[in-house]
Amino acid sequence: MRKRVFGLAVAASLAVMSASAADLPSRKGPPPVYIPPPPPMMTWTGIYVGLNLGGGWLDRYNYGYWLPFSNGSNPGGVIGGGQIGYNYQFTPLLVAGLETDFQGSTVGSGGNQIWGATRSVNWFGTVRGRAGVSLLNSQLLLYGTGGFAYGDLNLNYGWLGSQSRVATGWTTGAGLEYAFLPNWSGRVEYLYANMGANYGPTYAGPFVIETQQRAHLNTIRAGVNYRFNWLFAPSGPPIGAY
Repeated sequence: MRKRVFGLAVAASLAVMSASAADLPSRKGPPPVYIPPPPPMMTWTGIYVGLNLGGGWLDRYNYGYWLPFSNGSNPGGVIGGGQIGYNYQFTPLLVAGLETDFQGSTVGSGGNQIWGATRSVNWFGTVRGRAGVSLLNSQLLLYGTGGFAYGDLNLNYGWLGSQSRVATGWTTGAGLEYAFLPNWSGRVEYLYANMGANYGPTYAGPFVIETQQRAHLNTIRAGVNYRFNWLFAPSGPPIGAY
């Protein structure tokens, strides 16, 4: 009898303890908040193509080795064309690449001369290396550039006629480029090109009109590029989406 009473008492105590435990607040914390991984960094790596438009002018200087009455001038004109290139981003700050472009030009199309020759550059192109840094913003690239330049250099002697040659030389410049969308960027660039070609000598009576001609071409242009980052870099999210 005592054993039965003792067992009933123990069972009742366990039931009371279970009910009390059920009424206590849970010590489990809230479920962890999901934190998405950070988005991929903006990258300049990839092949790009683009268009540009701007203006240019020729430096004022004597046109040849010996030109009496030469009246040097710096006639300007319009330039426009396209470019294609490849960038590789080595670090978050350092970007390097290679670019080639081809431009139509009206630079030097006007001017008068007395015995001398006016020059015009009807088209030109460059093959250049580029190196830049993204110091202030990953979307902003400040760069320098330089390499090989070539172009059609035309000399006009007035009533004596004209000559045209493909001139070659070098070019250097600088610019800034801003990525306003994941694959689109706009830029402003200055280039200086020094190109020369042999023309003769050409004789007009007792005078040697030309032996070699050089063009010192300055250009300022604005452009837009579209970058293909497939095969070269992972696609990043839309800029400003986070």
